[in-house]
Amino acid sequence: MRAVGAAGVGVLWALLVAVVPGGVSELATLVQERVNPESSLLKPKVMIAIVARNAAHSLPHYLGCIERLEYPKERIAIWAATDHNGDNTTAMLREWLKSAQHVYHYVEWRPMEEPRSYTDEWGPKHWPPSRFNHVMKLRQAALKSARERWADYILFVDSDNLLTNPRVLNLLMAENLTLVAPMLESRSLYSNFWCGITPQGYYKRTPDYQPIREWKRLGCYPVPMVHSTYLLDLRRESSKDLAFYPPHPDYSWAFDDIMVFAFSARQAGVQMYVCNREHYGFLPVPLKAQQNVDDESESFIHTITEALIDHDIEPSQHLYTPPLLQDKIGFDEIFLINLKRRLERRTRMFKTMTALGLHPTLTDAVDGKALNSSQLQALGIEMMPHYKDPYSGRVLTRGEIGCFLSHHSLWVQVLERGLDRVLVLEDDVRFEPRFKRRLQAIMEDIDKAQLDWDLIYVGRKRMQVQQPEQSVDGVNNLVVADYSYWTLGYALSQQGARKLLAADPFTRMLPVDEFLPVMFNKHPNTDYMSYFEPRDLKAFSVEPLLIYPTHYTGEPGYISDTETSTIWDDEAVATDWDRQHARKTAQQGRIHQVAQNSVTGDSPPPAARASRDEL
Repeated sequence: MRAVGAAGVGVLWALLVAVVPGGVSELATLVQERVNPESSLLKPKVMIAIVARNAAHSLPHYLGCIERLEYPKERIAIWAATDHNGDNTTAMLREWLKSAQHVYHYVEWRPMEEPRSYTDEWGPKHWPPSRFNHVMKLRQAALKSARERWADYILFVDSDNLLTNPRVLNLLMAENLTLVAPMLESRSLYSNFWCGITPQGYYKRTPDYQPIREWKRLGCYPVPMVHSTYLLDLRRESSKDLAFYPPHPDYSWAFDDIMVFAFSARQAGVQMYVCNREHYGFLPVPLKAQQNVDDESESFIHTITEALIDHDIEPSQHLYTPPLLQDKIGFDEIFLINLKRRLERRTRMFKTMTALGLHPTLTDAVDGKALNSSQLQALGIEMMPHYKDPYSGRVLTRGEIGCFLSHHSLWVQVLERGLDRVLVLEDDVRFEPRFKRRLQAIMEDIDKAQLDWDLIYVGRKRMQVQQPEQSVDGVNNLVVADYSYWTLGYALSQQGARKLLAADPFTRMLPVDEFLPVMFNKHPNTDYMSYFEPRDLKAFSVEPLLIYPTHYTGEPGYISDTETSTIWDDEAVATDWDRQHARKTAQQGRIHQVAQNSVTGDSPPPAARASRDEL
């Protein structure tokens, strides 16, 4: 009966198909309910491999960046290993994993408490063969675990790399490449890729590197070496042949984990790529073998301060990080000048100075855009006769008046409170490596030499570049200041504040960075100088400089509150001089060799815009 019934249904169905226009599909549509669309695919499964040693200084911000990745945590597994530690790395990683493991798909934890060092190492930054061997085995173990867990990808991220772009995983996956690294930034040209490699597997300098590193060419580029942070697509057939350990049978290069893996990729037919389409994160410059963990911690602090310039990074929410001790490094006050409406700058500077261990005192800047003519008259402000901006030919702007008044208020405060010495900082500065220690050393040398000083530039734009400035006997890293621009940061003595106020600058006002060189008798315009007597401010400058602007004219993120406002005596005349005449706020031009300053003491090249070798 079942067979007959089935045959009958088949005949009926055939008849319906024949008589219904449009066939079965229309009939089916008529009798069925609305068809729901297919759901989206789940994200690929990713394992993040963490190998940490003596990383207590970097783990809070490193793990904070991992937590903020915009990727479903239930699709992420964590593989973490740590050993040979002389600090609190093991306890910190354990605390983080215990607190965070419930949000991740899977956690694998491989700690080793002893030994605390390798028997053949000189110190914690030395890499003997035994250390390379152990690290290669750890990375191989992570790779093996990812394969066994059927991960689609594995992301290797060194424990001092900061992934500040939370979309980095999705962006790298979208490149659809087997092995791809996000280009990471440092305070120099150093990054996490090579563009050339010698027949022996060592680094080879090529003309391709710098245009990629400086974003003059954008894209994803095939390179012979990536390291530190990279994403491997384990779904690719060729990925099965990749290995960290043991080295490939034909491997004859130096025993180094990144070189071993690069050779493995070459033998497996896997091309390495580096991407610089966006800004992805930061890494510190490698230290020398004789340096220690304290040096590494100080270097990483600078990496944090650089990352904070354009990214709001925070330590991990799953780790307790005790507050750092903050002090004033021998100054009575460290004044931070900030406009109330520039909250993002204030927040960044507070975080940066906390990382540096500096205790700032916030002072509200005078907002030039809010000044009106009656207020200027009440203050008795008159512009210097015949003053013209040397680049644009314009008169003084209200933004420049606001800037002058902001600094002037601090000079007044120095006298009223009887402060002996202060450090004045604007809110758009970036700090050089070891800022705190280097400035402390200079001020201690000054005290020992009993130098009579009024003002010391900590950051500036040097305008006299035809001849070198005079070095100061008995004080390392200090020169007698010549004509300079900018008031990014300077130390000021009580005697210096008294001299500046005694000049009565309101009745013949200049931009503050023009007024200061007048007061130490180094301004090239003698007409301006003739309005002020005496001009005996004792001004010096640290060399090399310890702070620079965060952004220069024309760069993304650049904002000027002095150059773009209204002219001083007419609220109706708006200015945008800054974008039309960029030279004043442009980066310091190249100083010819014959005009280079020569000083005793520690003189590393400036990190802010250094043209160093990549390695």
